[in-house]
Amino acid sequence: MSKTILITGAGHGFGKGTSFGLARAGHKVIAAAQIWPQVWDLRTEAKEQALELEVIKLDIRDEIDRHHALTYDIDILVNNAGVMESGAMAEIPVERVRESFETNVFGHLELTQGFVRKMIKQGHGKVVWISSMGGILKVPFLGAYCATKHAIEAIAWVMKEELAPYGVKVATINPGAYRTGFNDTGAESAYQWYDPEKGLTKLPDYRDALSQQYDPQEMIDVMVEVIPSDDHLYRTVKPETTADIMKQVQANEWKAKV
Repeated sequence: MSKTILITGAGHGFGKGTSFGLARAGHKVIAAAQIWPQVWDLRTEAKEQALELEVIKLDIRDEIDRHHALTYDIDILVNNAGVMESGAMAEIPVERVRESFETNVFGHLELTQGFVRKMIKQGHGKVVWISSMGGILKVPFLGAYCATKHAIEAIAWVMKEELAPYGVKVATINPGAYRTGFNDTGAESAYQWYDPEKGLTKLPDYRDALSQQYDPQEMIDVMVEVIPSDDHLYRTVKPETTADIMKQVQANEWKAKV
């Protein structure tokens, strides 16, 4: 059955690929992109592919943009937009951490609260939070990002229990390291403020890790399958190797010492 689905952060990466994939599968998709050039590009590309795709501007931190998004009636909300800031927690500017929470957590929470009110009234709905392997694991020098994703994990789990009596489903999707460009820009972000001569810590060389990222189409295909489904696991993790690592790390945490 066709669903009406709004996806934030649809201007690139997982959001863009999933928006197009869901539209091809026959769903009504509202692709929400952060800036106007992304909106125009998405509209042009959808037209070239003869796809029906509603594209709107939605900067998740902008109250007017959020209010406009809430004028749509949807079945499923996909909270996908996000930012990544790198750097040691001991010295990353707190403003960068605060901005990360505003985008990854607070903006989406406000949008979600608005849509959940409508979902409860209509008696059904679904909220999918795009978390990360970093929502379960800890990744040194990506602590600010992991902190926002850990917050999302807590919010999503609690919302799942709170909204179940009203027919509203909640789930998370936790991608591993995929080659969308997101991790690359996140790794580079620290160099906007980090001074190697004055820094408390030494930033790692990310080049080797970034060269081993996975093909994002695998994750996009899974998202296209899971998002509209009424029957799937609460947490979807890909690739399988990442899921195995996450389970093992969680088990090892109980044995960790200071």
